[in-house]
Amino acid sequence: MRFSDRLKMSVTSLLRRKLRTVLTVLGVVIGIAAIVTMLALGEGQTKKAMQQIEEFGSIKEITVYENYNSSGGNNGNKLTGKLTDETIKEIMQLEHVVNVKKVLTTSITIKDGPYETFASCIAMPLQDIKDKNWEFGQGGLPEEGARLSFMYGNGLVTDFSKPGQMSSYYSTGELPNVDLMKDVLFITFDSGSSAVSLPVNTSSEEDGTASDEGSLQTRQAKKYIIPTSGVFAGTPDEYHEYFFGVYCDMDALLNFYKKNFRNKPYPGQPVRTDGKPFKQLVYSRLAVEVDELDYVQEVQKQITDMGYQANSESEWIAQEQASLRSQQAMLGGVGAIALLVAAIGIANTMMMSIYERTKEIGIMKVLGCHLKVIRSLFMIEAALIGFTGGVVGIIVSYIASFIINKLTEPQTAVIEPYLVPAAMAFAVLISMLAGFMPSKRAMQLSPLAAIRNE
Repeated sequence: MRFSDRLKMSVTSLLRRKLRTVLTVLGVVIGIAAIVTMLALGEGQTKKAMQQIEEFGSIKEITVYENYNSSGGNNGNKLTGKLTDETIKEIMQLEHVVNVKKVLTTSITIKDGPYETFASCIAMPLQDIKDKNWEFGQGGLPEEGARLSFMYGNGLVTDFSKPGQMSSYYSTGELPNVDLMKDVLFITFDSGSSAVSLPVNTSSEEDGTASDEGSLQTRQAKKYIIPTSGVFAGTPDEYHEYFFGVYCDMDALLNFYKKNFRNKPYPGQPVRTDGKPFKQLVYSRLAVEVDELDYVQEVQKQITDMGYQANSESEWIAQEQASLRSQQAMLGGVGAIALLVAAIGIANTMMMSIYERTKEIGIMKVLGCHLKVIRSLFMIEAALIGFTGGVVGIIVSYIASFIINKLTEPQTAVIEPYLVPAAMAFAVLISMLAGFMPSKRAMQLSPLAAIRNE
């Protein structure tokens, strides 16, 4: 008997009892729809979690610091264990490292009228800041080669307060009268040493320096007027990676240092034992980019073995992924229970079909039909039930995911392309397993007893 003949006989048998076939297929539909929808919800949660991780830092990035616990550091007139351009060259030679970004951090004080705050000025190459694709609420990025200007985080304004007052935005709920974009801000760099202030109302448009009104005060750090390039997007309560930060172009900052700190140590930079600055620039931290997430921990260990401190999100990401996989397995298990019930229904349908077609089976055996052919008839019927239920179940899961995404946030449920063939194969496999025992029973029927059966 040809396969096409067996397929035709199986379809005819299923259509002979339409209601029973529809109810059996419906069980498969519910099971497959439940599995695919649950897994889609789990996949959506995974994507959302990974997007949040990427928003606060690259998942393939390693942050490198000087190892402060080592005995190295500034040893006399040598730099040991510091992050310099030589360190960057050394790390770039490691396998799987694609880029090393340098970061220079300096402590500053920002004063706006009666308000002031302390902040970290984070200097990076302008292209590295562009690559972050941060959105601006006001202003924007400075131009290449432009004079030093600052970009402020959206939450920095909440950190301003009047000297001597303990009240803050988080205790009063009132924002200080500070406009980071429009106000004239006085910046003091923490250079580790003090300088004599300029006379009353002395300022220079050329170098951007200024002093407070009043008599001369000795050992008062010089103040600089640094223009604002932009303020990053977000409300004062909306946290972002740049929330409290002050950012600037590293080249512009170094040009500013060269002009205003001639033959003096740059703010935050180490000095020799005689107090003179080093010729090499020492970076606050480095951001090492790895080509694949799987190699992050390996590269991190290599950097640690070089004598530096290194950390990344890889371990936390691995734990988060394991947790999300467990969640997906649990959600998929809920759907699998529904499909198990459907499998019982398929087995019941096949057994009923055998009892109804006992005489037909006996005649086929007497006519010399091979036992494998008889078994394949019932297996084909089970596979057809699974295939039909799988197709309809996937369609239902797409509709359910569309409705869920419309009622909730976009991408709450994500059906990955691999889920469709996997769900179809699973539906057919479960159905055929459910039909195996009934088909085996059909093979074992006695031909004479089957023919005499009414």
